[in-house]
Amino acid sequence: MPSSVTALGQARSSGPGMASSACCCSPTAVQRRLPILAWLPSYSLQWLKMDFIAGLSVGLTAIPQALAYAEVAGLPPQYGLYSAFVGCFVYFFLGTSRDVTLGPTAIMSLLVSFYTFHEPAYAVLLAFLSGCIQLAMGVLHLGFLLDFISCPVIKGFTSAATVTIGFGQIKNLLGLQNIPRQFFLQVYHTFLRIAETRVGDAVLGLVCMLLLLVLKLMRDHMPPVHPEMPLGVRLSHGLVWSATTARNALVVSFAALVAYSFEVTGYQPFILTGETAEGLPPVRTPPFSVTTANGTISFTEMVQDMGAGLAVVPLMGLLESVAVAKAFASQNNYRIDANQELLAIGLTNVLGSFVSAYPVTGSFGRTAVNSQSGVCTPAGGLVTGVLVLLSLDYLTSLFYYIPKSALAAVIIMAVAPLFDTKIFRTLWRVKRLDLLPLCVTFLLCFWEVQYGILAGALVSLLMLLHSAARPETKVSEGPVLVLQPASGLSFPAMEALREEILSRALEVSPPRCLVLECTHVCSIDYTVVLGLGELLQDFQKQGVALAFVGLQVPVLRVLLSADLKGFQYFSTLEEAEKHLRQEPGAQPCNIREDAIPDHKVALLEA
Repeated sequence: MPSSVTALGQARSSGPGMASSACCCSPTAVQRRLPILAWLPSYSLQWLKMDFIAGLSVGLTAIPQALAYAEVAGLPPQYGLYSAFVGCFVYFFLGTSRDVTLGPTAIMSLLVSFYTFHEPAYAVLLAFLSGCIQLAMGVLHLGFLLDFISCPVIKGFTSAATVTIGFGQIKNLLGLQNIPRQFFLQVYHTFLRIAETRVGDAVLGLVCMLLLLVLKLMRDHMPPVHPEMPLGVRLSHGLVWSATTARNALVVSFAALVAYSFEVTGYQPFILTGETAEGLPPVRTPPFSVTTANGTISFTEMVQDMGAGLAVVPLMGLLESVAVAKAFASQNNYRIDANQELLAIGLTNVLGSFVSAYPVTGSFGRTAVNSQSGVCTPAGGLVTGVLVLLSLDYLTSLFYYIPKSALAAVIIMAVAPLFDTKIFRTLWRVKRLDLLPLCVTFLLCFWEVQYGILAGALVSLLMLLHSAARPETKVSEGPVLVLQPASGLSFPAMEALREEILSRALEVSPPRCLVLECTHVCSIDYTVVLGLGELLQDFQKQGVALAFVGLQVPVLRVLLSADLKGFQYFSTLEEAEKHLRQEPGAQPCNIREDAIPDHKVALLEA
């Protein structure tokens, strides 16, 4: 493992407690906010070589994808390139993962198309506002909120987005025009007008998909290179590796060359990308109002128009980016700082809005290219960013000849791996109930993305609340009834616990003594204390006993401070059973709250 990874990991490993206790201007705090300081002092020529190769590989992937994803977002192609370079420079300073690349992605582009009505001004403003929200979450350490969106919900959304994006490109693959963008209408009109397919676009698109598939399979099955191999073999291996890694750029260039050849002859069988604005984007403030033929749309009206997108876009952007960073950090044995990642992506979106970028996030595909290319530090992103800027300055006139069917092939092949066909079988085998939020999210996302995510998260939350309100209990029958809550005990669960105890111990004839085994209960609240007090009174009225075993120190302190009448606590289950069977030698532990030894408290709390 390169030592840069160790440096990055050490910089990330200090927890939030250390950050809060240290001065905001201490070297440790500064290094946490500027991770570049962890690896830059030990930067070497070998790292420079590897970062350059990786950055070049990612750049050759990013340029054609950026053009294609602008189509998904419903924006002119240059906006994809505008969105592809800012993250490279910001992440160089603020990123905690050496692998992650920030930029336009298929899923984020789909969300942008939903909430910005294919208007660049709305897309740029959405980037600014999303960045502000993400920055605020990073500063306030609210990254934990992302944990409430469960994996089945994310998988359901991702799978639905994959189908939506993939099918949305069928019209470009077949050369169909004037197809609505709403998914169900899109499906209907695509099949309705399938006879209008342009043969040239369809053939070129399918050939491009086939080439991309073959090159990807070659890349995945390339044997490793050994130093003892002949020089010619190693050079051949490097050439094939470069070609397969830059397959998107190669295929798009091939398609553009074919289209240009036809253009020269005066016959054009393909629908082309067309004019792309030349030069670097102007630096200006995001549009806080838009002037149209019908008047001026104010900032407030623009925000109202974007509606739920102001919550969905930043949250899904954070989820995608942090998930990518965590996946590659785990794979390559280093750690990331989730809150620092929020700051990096938030600042990227804020600064990107000043150069007409739309919202971006971490790209799984380009991050995989970066990792496989042997990147050592986030400096590889500088090469990618410079390459995108050069393409904006010098190559935009050539983008005119790129057929839309070729870009559609790039998009389809990029999103196809995002559809996880194994997840349904895995959940059926592991926990079938988790299929419910997955299916709810998957189906509703075809209607409206925000409804799908909201409904899936709500179903997951209800499942979580149900498990908290109705925890499983283990019951042991014997001379003395023993009941053990299998998980924690909180106020929603008290009524269910009370009903089970009453039905098993007091509503039978004759009433039975009961031991409540509380090993898994680490905390209780006032409602639980009241419920236990009522249970103790019910047991006393029936002339039987309720005893407690395995109480942890915090729980024991709360119960002692409540001064419950008839409260009996035993250190072991055997002692409790002996006492309840009226055997000699077993007495309850009648101790006061202030009598719990400090060393015992420290030992149990540890």
